[in-house]
Amino acid sequence: MKTRDYDEIEEMENQGVSFDFKGFLFKVLNLWKLVLLCIGVSLLVAYFINVRKESIYRLDSLITIDNDQNPFFTANTSISFNWGGVSGKVGSILTEIKTRTHNELVVDSLEFYKQYLFQGKYHLVDIYKAAPFYVETDKSKPQALGKAIGIKVIDSNTYELFYEFTSRQVLCQVFESKEKQTVQVTPGLFSKVYKFGEVVNTSFFNGIVNIKSNFAATEGDTYFVKYLNFDGVVNQYKNSIKIEPFSRESSSVLKLSLIGKNKSKIVDFLNATSAILSRTELERKNLYATNTIKFIDSSLGAVGTSLKAVTDEMNDFRKVNKVFNVEEEISQISEQLKIYEQEKLLEESKLNYLNTLQNYLITKTDYTKLAAPTSVGIEESNILSGVGRIIGLSVQRRNLEYSTKEGSILFEDLDRQIDTEKNVLLETISATKQTIGVQLNTIGRKIANLDSKLTELPEGQQKFLKIQRELDLSREAFDIYQAKRGEAAIVKAANISDITVIDEAKDIGNAPIGPNKILNYMMGLMVGFFSPLFLIFVIYLLDNTIHGSDEIARMSNIPILGLIGKYRYKNNLVAYEKPKSAVAESFRAIRSSLQFIFKNKNTETRANTLMITSSVSGEGKTFTSINIATVYALSGKKTILLGLDLRKPKIFDDFEINNEKGIVNYLIGDSELDDIITNTHIENLDLITSGPIPPNPSELLMGDKLKEVIESFKKQYDIIILDTPPLGLVTDALELVQYADATIFMVRLDYTKKGMLQLVNAKHRSGELKNVSFVLNFYKHKNNFNYGYGYGYGYGYGYGVYGSAYHEKDKYSFLTRIKNLIKRI
Repeated sequence: MKTRDYDEIEEMENQGVSFDFKGFLFKVLNLWKLVLLCIGVSLLVAYFINVRKESIYRLDSLITIDNDQNPFFTANTSISFNWGGVSGKVGSILTEIKTRTHNELVVDSLEFYKQYLFQGKYHLVDIYKAAPFYVETDKSKPQALGKAIGIKVIDSNTYELFYEFTSRQVLCQVFESKEKQTVQVTPGLFSKVYKFGEVVNTSFFNGIVNIKSNFAATEGDTYFVKYLNFDGVVNQYKNSIKIEPFSRESSSVLKLSLIGKNKSKIVDFLNATSAILSRTELERKNLYATNTIKFIDSSLGAVGTSLKAVTDEMNDFRKVNKVFNVEEEISQISEQLKIYEQEKLLEESKLNYLNTLQNYLITKTDYTKLAAPTSVGIEESNILSGVGRIIGLSVQRRNLEYSTKEGSILFEDLDRQIDTEKNVLLETISATKQTIGVQLNTIGRKIANLDSKLTELPEGQQKFLKIQRELDLSREAFDIYQAKRGEAAIVKAANISDITVIDEAKDIGNAPIGPNKILNYMMGLMVGFFSPLFLIFVIYLLDNTIHGSDEIARMSNIPILGLIGKYRYKNNLVAYEKPKSAVAESFRAIRSSLQFIFKNKNTETRANTLMITSSVSGEGKTFTSINIATVYALSGKKTILLGLDLRKPKIFDDFEINNEKGIVNYLIGDSELDDIITNTHIENLDLITSGPIPPNPSELLMGDKLKEVIESFKKQYDIIILDTPPLGLVTDALELVQYADATIFMVRLDYTKKGMLQLVNAKHRSGELKNVSFVLNFYKHKNNFNYGYGYGYGYGYGYGVYGSAYHEKDKYSFLTRIKNLIKRI
């Protein structure tokens, strides 16, 4: 049965280790003012964030990717080809718009590395086109980076350029070459007056500040110009611009969007992006025609030179010789020779092109510069399609270089396709060259047969006919190349970009998308609410002190005998000098409760012995000892109070006596018992102080003389109060348990550690402490910790029906009340 009781006690003590959610909740409710204060501060911070942050806008534009066929495209003008269809173009555009190269073109064309600023209420504001002036930047000279150079308007013709330097060096950038360099400057304020339109040449700023004709600059207004790192601006826009299909049904329609603080800059950037995309795509589309024109121009130059030479030769011949009349038969033969020589020239042109193409495919890796085979009359479909496919794959590979690292599997796949197409094309070229060789041999034999018929003519006529044929061939070749070039020029001129702007970016009064003021307030509310909760939670977890009677009830099976409220007074004689106070009533309640304990004791003497101890110093042990002794004495009980705290005596001060003699003097045989007993000014109350501090207090308390003293007092007094040392610091109190009929263990709320209750529980279970009860000091009857318990009916707090009717009300000044409120928070 005894073992079962101990198990129940241990189970109750273990339950006290679990987290007290209800206690934590009441702790938070008790500190509601702190939570409210944190919420108010957080909302105030959110307000200042909303006020200081600039508005953020999002604008967009729509473009479409078409597959516009050139209206002049025919089999004879096949100098354009399919780049992979609309889907291939969409993928190319999606990649290109996020490339550094494209964004460099846009930023450079708009000069977005230059900012026009105006001092707003909280920060510098980018006013862009709203500035009353514009700066013509000298891109060949350095401009200071990250420096807000001031421009103060003096009048309509002059302004002051100023900036204060804090160091001797300034980082600058030359925007023509994008090269960065460090320039030397003089520390301090630079200030100089210039005229609008005047060239400014300084080490840190070079350009011309021009006043806008449609803007009126107010005298005294100050603006700023700031140059930014070009690469940084490019990266900013490269990461900010978004492009995506407008819908699943219209995958060729793309939506461009950009977020920024200045709507005019967003509009210009989006529209410039669309324009540059269209221009770049058209240049790529014209690449085949451009290469063909270059090839024809080079051939045309050679043919033109040959034509001039033959023409000069004919003119020279005519000057020396008379004009011959050639017979009709001979003229037909000559005409037939000219036809064969034209065919031979055409086939040789094809052969030369094929040789050049073959050598280019073998020795080069960039196949985007190939000329169209039709430029020399090659109509072989396999060659035309092969060249087109190789150029298309090469363009895809070049576009992929902007967004993919070399060595990627995407490059390997493209290179494999290019090699396959190239090998097929090389085989086709070899077969075509053999066919052309056979045709050239046939034409050569025909020309030789006709030449043999002309050998019978006089030498002059033969020479004339030869020069005439060469002249005719050169003219026809020149005309053919001219026609081919014209065809290529027509195709190039007729080409239009496959990128069309459906809906350009425009400022139509778009509302800002940020800052999200409601979200900021919600975040402020959450931070203000949960931050103090987290702080209270951490403090609550780390707090190992006892705050209420409910905690003691969970952690220990030892009963609570009484509650003593917090009471500030000049000494410890509260029950005597303030008999109507709530604290005095608390001690009377404890006296009444002790009667039930003393009735169960087995002793033959009339005296009851009460030992009062605690865990550590400062928990109200001496205060309780004096006042319990006082209430017993005032009730007519002959009472004696023994100061047995030999290490740190205290009780003598409150009775205004000295501590020169006490129980120590008697225990060492230096004084008689009657000599150390002091009759106090309180009727029926005697006192024995501890006396001088001995070197061996524990040994003195263990001696037989103390036992004799207690036995003697039990015959003379009705109640004996033992004021002992703290149980948690020394073992002296355990030596005195044998003399006690009841033991009071003092617990000071918000002071006594929970671990001390475990010590008392262990001593109680082992039998070292008997008839022990708790008395709670500094008790506050509040719902935050003492829910479910009402010991003492609010004694010690002084409020309620009982307090207002029978107790003296404590009067506190306004300042004292404020201090108490702060302490409670």
